[in-house]
Amino acid sequence: MQYIPQVIFLLLSAAAIFLFGKKVLEIRRNILLGKDEDYSDNKEQRIKNMLLLAFGQKKMFKNPLVAFLHLIVYVGFVIINIEMLEIVLDGIFGTHRLFVQFLPLSLYKFLINSFEILATLVIIACSIFLIRRNIIKVKRFASNDLKGWAFNDANYILFTEIILMSLFLCMNATDTVLQAKGSAHYADANTGNFIISSVLQPLFNQFSESTLIGFERACWWLHIIGIFAFLNYLPYSKHLHILLAFPNAYYARLEPKGEIKNMPSVQNEVLYAMQPELAPTDATPPARFGAKDVVDLSWRNLLDAYSCTECGRCTAECPANITGKLLSPRAIMMKTRDRLEEVGKNIRLNKSFVDDGKTLLNNYITEEELRACTTCNACVEACPVSISPLEIIIELRRSLIMEDSKAPQEWNSMFSNIENNFAPWKFSPDDRDKWATEM
Repeated sequence: MQYIPQVIFLLLSAAAIFLFGKKVLEIRRNILLGKDEDYSDNKEQRIKNMLLLAFGQKKMFKNPLVAFLHLIVYVGFVIINIEMLEIVLDGIFGTHRLFVQFLPLSLYKFLINSFEILATLVIIACSIFLIRRNIIKVKRFASNDLKGWAFNDANYILFTEIILMSLFLCMNATDTVLQAKGSAHYADANTGNFIISSVLQPLFNQFSESTLIGFERACWWLHIIGIFAFLNYLPYSKHLHILLAFPNAYYARLEPKGEIKNMPSVQNEVLYAMQPELAPTDATPPARFGAKDVVDLSWRNLLDAYSCTECGRCTAECPANITGKLLSPRAIMMKTRDRLEEVGKNIRLNKSFVDDGKTLLNNYITEEELRACTTCNACVEACPVSISPLEIIIELRRSLIMEDSKAPQEWNSMFSNIENNFAPWKFSPDDRDKWATEM
Protein backbone atom coordinates (compact mmCIF):
# COMPACT_ATOMS: atom_id res chain seq x y z
CA MET A 1 0.00 0.00 0.00
CA GLN A 2 2.84 2.41 0.77
CA TYR A 3 3.98 2.30 -2.87
CA ILE A 4 0.57 3.12 -4.37
CA PRO A 5 1.16 6.94 -4.46
CA GLN A 6 4.52 6.39 -6.18
CA VAL A 7 2.96 4.07 -8.78
CA ILE A 8 0.15 6.57 -9.43
CA PHE A 9 2.71 9.36 -9.77
CA LEU A 10 4.82 7.36 -12.26
CA LEU A 11 1.77 6.42 -14.35
CA LEU A 12 0.56 10.03 -14.36
CA SER A 13 4.02 11.30 -15.36
CA ALA A 14 4.37 8.73 -18.14
CA ALA A 15 0.91 9.55 -19.55
CA ALA A 16 1.56 13.31 -19.46
CA ILE A 17 4.96 13.02 -21.16
CA PHE A 18 3.63 10.58 -23.79
CA LEU A 19 0.66 12.77 -24.73
CA PHE A 20 2.81 15.92 -24.82
CA GLY A 21 5.45 14.23 -26.97
CA LYS A 22 2.81 12.88 -29.37
CA LYS A 23 1.33 16.34 -29.93
CA VAL A 24 4.76 17.94 -30.31
CA LEU A 25 5.64 15.44 -33.05
CA GLU A 26 2.35 16.25 -34.80
CA ILE A 27 3.18 19.97 -34.71
CA ARG A 28 6.69 19.28 -36.02
CA ARG A 29 5.23 17.24 -38.90
CA ASN A 30 2.75 20.04 -39.68
CA ILE A 31 5.52 22.66 -39.77
CA LEU A 32 7.62 20.49 -42.09
CA LEU A 33 4.72 20.31 -44.57
CA GLY A 34 5.98 23.70 -45.71
CA LYS A 35 8.50 24.22 -48.49
CA ASP A 36 12.14 23.86 -47.57
CA GLU A 37 14.30 26.92 -46.88
CA ASP A 38 17.88 27.15 -45.66
CA TYR A 39 18.60 29.10 -42.48
CA SER A 40 22.00 27.66 -41.59
CA ASP A 41 23.86 30.94 -42.16
CA ASN A 42 25.15 33.49 -39.59
CA LYS A 43 24.85 31.23 -36.55
CA GLU A 44 26.38 33.80 -34.21
CA GLN A 45 23.85 36.46 -35.20
CA ARG A 46 21.00 33.95 -34.90
CA ILE A 47 22.07 32.93 -31.41
CA LYS A 48 22.29 36.61 -30.47
CA ASN A 49 18.75 37.18 -31.80
CA MET A 50 17.45 34.23 -29.82
CA LEU A 51 19.01 35.48 -26.57
CA LEU A 52 17.84 39.08 -27.07
CA LEU A 53 14.35 38.48 -28.49
CA ALA A 54 13.20 35.20 -26.92
CA PHE A 55 15.04 35.10 -23.61
CA GLY A 56 15.73 38.82 -23.07
CA GLN A 57 12.38 39.89 -24.60
CA LYS A 58 14.07 42.95 -26.09
CA LYS A 59 11.12 44.14 -28.21
CA MET A 60 8.72 43.92 -25.27
CA PHE A 61 10.55 46.76 -23.52
CA LYS A 62 9.08 49.34 -25.87
CA ASN A 63 6.42 49.36 -23.14
CA PRO A 64 8.58 48.97 -19.99
CA LEU A 65 5.79 48.35 -17.45
CA VAL A 66 4.06 45.61 -19.47
CA ALA A 67 7.46 44.13 -20.35
CA PHE A 68 8.47 44.00 -16.68
CA LEU A 69 5.21 42.27 -15.71
CA HIS A 70 5.57 39.80 -18.57
CA LEU A 71 9.17 39.13 -17.58
CA ILE A 72 8.07 38.38 -14.01
CA VAL A 73 5.49 35.86 -15.22
CA TYR A 74 7.91 34.27 -17.66
CA VAL A 75 10.99 34.10 -15.44
CA GLY A 76 8.93 33.30 -12.35
CA PHE A 77 7.17 30.40 -14.01
CA VAL A 78 10.40 28.98 -15.46
CA ILE A 79 12.47 29.34 -12.28
CA ILE A 80 9.76 28.12 -9.91
CA ASN A 81 9.43 24.99 -12.03
CA ILE A 82 13.06 24.19 -11.22
CA GLU A 83 11.52 23.06 -7.94
CA MET A 84 9.61 20.51 -10.02
CA LEU A 85 12.80 18.45 -10.01
CA GLU A 86 12.50 17.99 -6.25
CA ILE A 87 8.76 17.34 -6.50
CA VAL A 88 9.32 14.71 -9.21
CA LEU A 89 12.05 12.95 -7.22
CA ASP A 90 9.89 13.04 -4.08
CA GLY A 91 7.07 11.50 -6.11
CA ILE A 92 9.30 8.73 -7.47
CA PHE A 93 11.10 7.81 -4.24
CA GLY A 94 8.34 8.65 -1.75
CA THR A 95 10.61 11.12 0.06
CA HIS A 96 9.83 14.60 1.41
CA ARG A 97 11.98 17.61 0.48
CA LEU A 98 14.75 15.38 -0.79
CA PHE A 99 17.18 18.22 -1.52
CA VAL A 100 17.37 19.21 2.17
CA GLN A 101 19.57 16.14 2.62
CA PHE A 102 22.07 17.26 -0.03
CA LEU A 103 22.10 21.08 0.09
CA PRO A 104 23.19 23.34 2.96
CA LEU A 105 20.03 24.43 4.78
CA SER A 106 20.84 28.12 4.25
CA LEU A 107 21.10 27.58 0.46
CA TYR A 108 17.91 25.50 0.38
CA LYS A 109 15.97 28.17 2.30
CA PHE A 110 17.38 30.89 0.04
CA LEU A 111 16.13 29.00 -3.04
CA ILE A 112 12.64 28.33 -1.63
CA ASN A 113 12.36 31.93 -0.36
CA SER A 114 13.31 33.16 -3.85
CA PHE A 115 10.71 30.86 -5.40
CA GLU A 116 8.05 32.15 -2.99
CA ILE A 117 8.83 35.79 -3.77
CA LEU A 118 8.65 35.02 -7.49
CA ALA A 119 5.39 33.09 -7.01
CA THR A 120 3.86 36.10 -5.26
CA LEU A 121 5.03 38.43 -8.04
CA VAL A 122 3.59 36.05 -10.64
CA ILE A 123 0.21 36.12 -8.86
CA ILE A 124 0.27 39.95 -8.82
CA ALA A 125 1.35 40.22 -12.47
CA CYS A 126 -1.27 37.69 -13.68
CA SER A 127 -3.95 39.55 -11.74
CA ILE A 128 -2.95 42.82 -13.43
CA PHE A 129 -3.06 41.12 -16.85
CA LEU A 130 -6.55 39.78 -16.08
CA ILE A 131 -7.69 43.29 -15.12
CA ARG A 132 -6.20 44.73 -18.35
CA ARG A 133 -7.99 42.12 -20.44
CA ASN A 134 -11.37 41.89 -18.73
CA ILE A 135 -11.99 45.16 -16.87
CA ILE A 136 -9.92 47.89 -18.53
CA LYS A 137 -10.33 46.04 -21.87
CA VAL A 138 -7.19 47.21 -23.67
CA LYS A 139 -8.18 47.82 -27.29
CA ARG A 140 -5.98 45.15 -28.89
CA PHE A 141 -7.56 42.52 -26.62
CA ALA A 142 -11.11 43.63 -27.36
CA SER A 143 -11.02 43.51 -31.17
CA ASN A 144 -13.30 41.34 -33.29
CA ASP A 145 -10.53 38.92 -34.34
CA LEU A 146 -10.02 37.85 -30.71
CA LYS A 147 -13.43 36.50 -29.75
CA GLY A 148 -14.44 33.26 -28.06
CA TRP A 149 -11.70 30.68 -27.61
CA ALA A 150 -8.94 33.05 -28.77
CA PHE A 151 -9.86 35.52 -26.00
CA ASN A 152 -10.60 32.98 -23.27
CA ASP A 153 -7.38 31.03 -23.87
CA ALA A 154 -5.30 33.75 -22.22
CA ASN A 155 -7.71 33.96 -19.27
CA TYR A 156 -7.47 30.19 -18.73
CA ILE A 157 -3.69 30.36 -18.61
CA LEU A 158 -3.60 33.38 -16.29
CA PHE A 159 -6.06 31.76 -13.86
CA THR A 160 -4.07 28.50 -14.02
CA GLU A 161 -0.82 30.27 -13.16
CA ILE A 162 -2.46 32.04 -10.20
CA ILE A 163 -3.85 28.72 -8.94
CA LEU A 164 -0.52 26.89 -9.38
CA MET A 165 1.43 29.59 -7.54
CA SER A 166 -1.20 29.69 -4.76
CA LEU A 167 -1.01 25.90 -4.36
CA PHE A 168 2.77 26.16 -4.09
CA LEU A 169 2.54 28.75 -1.29
CA CYS A 170 -0.22 26.86 0.57
CA MET A 171 1.76 23.64 0.29
CA ASN A 172 4.78 25.31 1.90
CA ALA A 173 2.62 26.90 4.63
CA THR A 174 0.98 23.63 5.71
CA ASP A 175 4.29 21.78 5.40
CA THR A 176 6.08 24.14 7.78
CA VAL A 177 3.15 24.06 10.22
CA LEU A 178 3.38 20.24 10.25
CA GLN A 179 7.13 20.49 10.82
CA ALA A 180 6.52 22.73 13.83
CA LYS A 181 3.99 20.22 15.20
CA GLY A 182 6.62 17.46 14.93
CA SER A 183 4.52 15.42 12.50
CA ALA A 184 6.17 12.25 11.23
CA HIS A 185 7.63 12.45 7.74
CA TYR A 186 7.46 16.28 7.85
CA ALA A 187 9.58 17.00 10.92
CA ASP A 188 12.54 15.18 9.31
CA ALA A 189 12.95 18.03 6.80
CA ASN A 190 13.24 20.67 9.56
CA THR A 191 13.53 23.58 7.14
CA GLY A 192 11.96 26.21 9.37
CA ASN A 193 9.63 28.89 7.96
CA PHE A 194 9.76 30.53 4.53
CA ILE A 195 9.34 34.22 3.79
CA ILE A 196 5.87 34.32 2.16
CA SER A 197 4.21 31.08 3.27
CA SER A 198 4.90 31.96 6.92
CA VAL A 199 2.37 34.80 6.50
CA LEU A 200 -0.24 32.18 5.57
CA GLN A 201 0.48 29.90 8.55
CA PRO A 202 -2.16 31.51 10.87
CA LEU A 203 -4.82 30.29 8.43
CA PHE A 204 -3.83 26.68 9.13
CA ASN A 205 -2.70 26.67 12.79
CA GLN A 206 -6.15 25.78 14.15
CA PHE A 207 -6.50 22.61 12.02
CA SER A 208 -5.73 19.11 13.30
CA GLU A 209 -2.63 17.26 12.17
CA SER A 210 -4.61 14.84 9.96
CA THR A 211 -6.45 17.73 8.27
CA LEU A 212 -3.18 19.55 7.63
CA ILE A 213 -1.61 16.43 6.13
CA GLY A 214 -4.63 15.99 3.87
CA PHE A 215 -4.47 19.65 2.81
CA GLU A 216 -0.71 19.55 2.19
CA ARG A 217 -1.00 16.33 0.14
CA ALA A 218 -3.94 17.79 -1.81
CA CYS A 219 -1.87 20.90 -2.65
CA TRP A 220 1.07 18.68 -3.69
CA TRP A 221 -1.03 16.48 -5.96
CA LEU A 222 -3.04 19.37 -7.44
CA HIS A 223 0.20 21.26 -8.11
CA ILE A 224 1.79 18.36 -9.98
CA ILE A 225 -1.45 17.48 -11.82
CA GLY A 226 -1.81 21.17 -12.74
CA ILE A 227 1.72 21.25 -14.17
CA PHE A 228 1.08 18.11 -16.23
CA ALA A 229 -2.27 19.49 -17.42
CA PHE A 230 -0.59 22.79 -18.37
CA LEU A 231 2.10 20.85 -20.26
CA ASN A 232 -0.54 19.12 -22.39
CA TYR A 233 -2.69 22.22 -22.81
CA LEU A 234 0.31 24.17 -24.11
CA PRO A 235 0.43 22.66 -27.65
CA TYR A 236 -3.24 23.57 -28.20
CA SER A 237 -2.82 27.12 -26.90
CA LYS A 238 -1.26 30.35 -28.11
CA HIS A 239 1.08 29.89 -25.16
CA LEU A 240 3.04 27.40 -27.24
CA HIS A 241 5.18 30.49 -27.89
CA ILE A 242 6.78 29.77 -24.49
CA LEU A 243 8.68 27.01 -26.31
CA LEU A 244 8.62 28.09 -29.96
CA ALA A 245 9.76 31.69 -29.37
CA PHE A 246 13.33 30.38 -29.15
CA PRO A 247 13.56 28.58 -32.53
CA ASN A 248 11.40 31.28 -34.10
CA ALA A 249 13.81 34.03 -33.01
CA TYR A 250 16.78 31.89 -34.07
CA TYR A 251 15.39 31.34 -37.58
CA ALA A 252 14.22 34.94 -38.04
CA ARG A 253 15.15 36.46 -41.38
CA LEU A 254 18.36 38.49 -41.33
CA GLU A 255 17.75 40.42 -44.55
CA PRO A 256 17.38 44.21 -44.29
CA LYS A 257 14.01 45.27 -42.88
CA GLY A 258 11.39 45.67 -45.56
CA GLU A 259 13.27 43.68 -48.20
CA ILE A 260 10.76 41.53 -50.08
CA LYS A 261 11.90 38.19 -51.45
CA ASN A 262 11.53 38.04 -55.20
CA MET A 263 10.62 34.87 -57.06
CA PRO A 264 13.68 33.63 -59.01
CA SER A 265 11.44 32.30 -61.79
CA VAL A 266 9.89 35.74 -62.32
CA GLN A 267 13.27 37.48 -62.09
CA ASN A 268 14.60 35.12 -64.76
CA GLU A 269 11.67 35.87 -67.07
CA VAL A 270 12.51 39.58 -66.87
CA LEU A 271 16.18 38.82 -67.45
CA TYR A 272 15.42 36.63 -70.48
CA ALA A 273 13.14 39.33 -71.91
CA MET A 274 15.99 41.82 -71.71
CA GLN A 275 18.71 39.36 -72.74
CA PRO A 276 17.11 36.56 -74.78
CA GLU A 277 20.49 34.95 -75.44
CA LEU A 278 20.63 33.88 -71.77
CA ALA A 279 17.34 31.96 -71.87
CA PRO A 280 17.82 28.18 -71.45
CA THR A 281 16.14 25.93 -74.00
CA ASP A 282 14.85 23.47 -71.40
CA ALA A 283 13.45 25.93 -68.82
CA THR A 284 10.44 24.59 -66.95
CA PRO A 285 7.90 26.89 -65.30
CA PRO A 286 7.41 26.71 -61.50
CA ALA A 287 4.67 24.42 -60.22
CA ARG A 288 2.91 27.35 -58.59
CA PHE A 289 3.33 31.11 -58.26
CA GLY A 290 2.91 32.21 -54.64
CA ALA A 291 0.85 30.19 -52.15
CA LYS A 292 -2.74 29.04 -52.23
CA ASP A 293 -2.65 26.73 -49.21
CA VAL A 294 -0.40 26.16 -46.20
CA VAL A 295 1.74 23.54 -47.98
CA ASP A 296 2.77 26.23 -50.51
CA LEU A 297 4.25 28.38 -47.74
CA SER A 298 7.71 27.78 -46.31
CA TRP A 299 8.24 25.82 -43.09
CA ARG A 300 9.44 29.09 -41.58
CA ASN A 301 6.04 30.70 -42.28
CA LEU A 302 4.31 27.74 -40.61
CA LEU A 303 6.63 27.99 -37.60
CA ASP A 304 5.59 31.65 -37.41
CA ALA A 305 1.93 30.61 -37.30
CA TYR A 306 2.49 28.25 -34.36
CA SER A 307 4.70 30.81 -32.56
CA CYS A 308 2.14 33.63 -32.69
CA THR A 309 1.35 34.95 -29.20
CA GLU A 310 -1.88 36.62 -30.40
CA CYS A 311 -0.78 39.72 -28.46
CA GLY A 312 -2.16 41.98 -31.20
CA ARG A 313 0.80 44.36 -31.35
CA CYS A 314 1.01 43.75 -35.10
CA THR A 315 -2.65 44.63 -35.65
CA ALA A 316 -2.40 47.67 -33.35
CA GLU A 317 0.42 49.04 -35.56
CA CYS A 318 -1.15 48.10 -38.90
CA PRO A 319 -2.17 51.30 -40.78
CA ALA A 320 -4.76 49.37 -42.81
CA ASN A 321 -6.44 48.09 -39.64
CA ILE A 322 -6.21 51.49 -37.94
CA THR A 323 -8.11 53.08 -40.86
CA GLY A 324 -10.91 50.51 -40.64
CA LYS A 325 -9.82 48.01 -43.30
CA LEU A 326 -10.60 44.33 -42.80
CA LEU A 327 -6.94 43.33 -42.54
CA SER A 328 -5.60 42.13 -39.18
CA PRO A 329 -2.07 40.65 -39.25
CA ARG A 330 -2.89 38.76 -36.03
CA ALA A 331 -5.90 37.17 -37.74
CA ILE A 332 -3.69 36.19 -40.70
CA MET A 333 -1.45 34.18 -38.36
CA MET A 334 -4.37 32.66 -36.44
CA LYS A 335 -6.15 31.61 -39.66
CA THR A 336 -2.93 30.11 -41.03
CA ARG A 337 -2.50 28.04 -37.86
CA ASP A 338 -6.16 26.95 -37.96
CA ARG A 339 -5.82 25.78 -41.56
CA LEU A 340 -2.53 24.03 -40.80
CA GLU A 341 -4.14 22.18 -37.88
CA GLU A 342 -7.00 21.16 -40.18
CA VAL A 343 -4.58 19.86 -42.82
CA GLY A 344 -2.62 18.01 -40.11
CA LYS A 345 -5.80 16.37 -38.80
CA ASN A 346 -6.71 15.35 -42.37
CA ILE A 347 -3.32 13.66 -42.78
CA ARG A 348 -3.57 11.97 -39.38
CA LEU A 349 -6.99 10.48 -40.19
CA ASN A 350 -6.29 9.51 -43.82
CA LYS A 351 -2.51 8.75 -43.65
CA SER A 352 -2.04 11.29 -46.45
CA PHE A 353 -3.81 14.51 -47.38
CA VAL A 354 -7.22 14.02 -49.01
CA ASP A 355 -8.54 17.08 -50.85
CA ASP A 356 -11.19 18.68 -48.66
CA GLY A 357 -12.15 21.38 -51.13
CA LYS A 358 -10.66 24.14 -48.97
CA THR A 359 -7.60 26.35 -49.25
CA LEU A 360 -6.03 28.97 -47.01
CA LEU A 361 -6.72 31.55 -49.70
CA ASN A 362 -10.45 32.27 -50.04
CA ASN A 363 -11.73 29.80 -47.39
CA TYR A 364 -9.73 31.31 -44.51
CA ILE A 365 -8.16 34.53 -45.77
CA THR A 366 -10.10 36.77 -48.14
CA GLU A 367 -9.08 38.90 -51.11
CA GLU A 368 -10.20 42.02 -49.24
CA GLU A 369 -7.76 41.32 -46.40
CA LEU A 370 -4.85 40.75 -48.78
CA ARG A 371 -5.47 43.85 -50.87
CA ALA A 372 -5.65 46.07 -47.79
CA CYS A 373 -2.00 45.39 -46.95
CA THR A 374 0.39 48.25 -47.78
CA THR A 375 3.50 46.06 -47.24
CA CYS A 376 4.81 48.69 -44.82
CA ASN A 377 6.41 46.04 -42.54
CA ALA A 378 4.93 47.61 -39.36
CA CYS A 379 3.53 44.24 -38.24
CA VAL A 380 6.95 42.55 -38.48
CA GLU A 381 8.64 45.39 -36.63
CA ALA A 382 6.04 45.26 -33.83
CA CYS A 383 6.19 41.50 -33.23
CA PRO A 384 8.12 40.56 -30.05
CA VAL A 385 9.43 37.33 -31.62
CA SER A 386 9.96 38.48 -35.24
CA ILE A 387 6.92 36.79 -36.78
CA SER A 388 6.20 37.96 -40.34
CA PRO A 389 2.51 38.07 -41.36
CA LEU A 390 3.70 40.13 -44.34
CA GLU A 391 5.45 37.16 -45.98
CA ILE A 392 2.27 35.09 -45.88
CA ILE A 393 0.22 38.00 -47.24
CA ILE A 394 2.65 38.52 -50.14
CA GLU A 395 2.72 34.82 -51.06
CA LEU A 396 -1.09 34.59 -51.02
CA ARG A 397 -1.37 37.80 -53.03
CA ARG A 398 1.06 36.43 -55.61
CA SER A 399 -1.16 33.39 -56.06
CA LEU A 400 -4.27 35.56 -56.25
CA ILE A 401 -2.78 37.69 -59.03
CA MET A 402 -0.46 35.33 -60.92
CA GLU A 403 -2.49 32.13 -60.63
CA ASP A 404 -6.10 33.40 -60.46
CA SER A 405 -5.58 36.64 -62.46
CA LYS A 406 -7.48 38.59 -59.82
CA ALA A 407 -6.11 42.09 -59.41
CA PRO A 408 -7.73 45.54 -59.18
CA GLN A 409 -7.97 47.35 -62.50
CA GLU A 410 -5.45 49.96 -61.33
CA TRP A 411 -2.92 47.21 -60.74
CA ASN A 412 -3.57 45.64 -64.13
CA SER A 413 -2.74 48.93 -65.84
CA MET A 414 0.52 49.10 -63.92
CA PHE A 415 1.35 45.46 -64.74
CA SER A 416 0.69 46.13 -68.42
CA ASN A 417 3.01 49.15 -68.39
CA ILE A 418 5.77 47.18 -66.66
CA GLU A 419 5.39 44.35 -69.19
CA ASN A 420 5.49 46.65 -72.21
CA ASN A 421 7.60 49.58 -71.02
CA PHE A 422 9.66 48.07 -68.17
CA ALA A 423 8.29 50.78 -65.85
CA PRO A 424 4.95 51.53 -64.11
CA TRP A 425 4.35 54.54 -66.40
CA LYS A 426 3.01 54.58 -69.93
CA PHE A 427 6.18 55.87 -71.60
CA SER A 428 8.24 54.08 -74.20
CA PRO A 429 11.69 52.96 -72.94
CA ASP A 430 13.18 54.80 -75.94
CA ASP A 431 11.79 58.07 -74.62
CA ARG A 432 12.96 57.59 -71.05
CA ASP A 433 16.16 59.65 -71.40
CA LYS A 434 14.66 62.49 -73.43
CA TRP A 435 14.63 64.76 -70.41
CA ALA A 436 18.44 64.81 -70.46
CA THR A 437 18.56 66.20 -74.02
CA GLU A 438 16.38 69.11 -73.00
CA MET A 439 18.78 70.34 -70.33
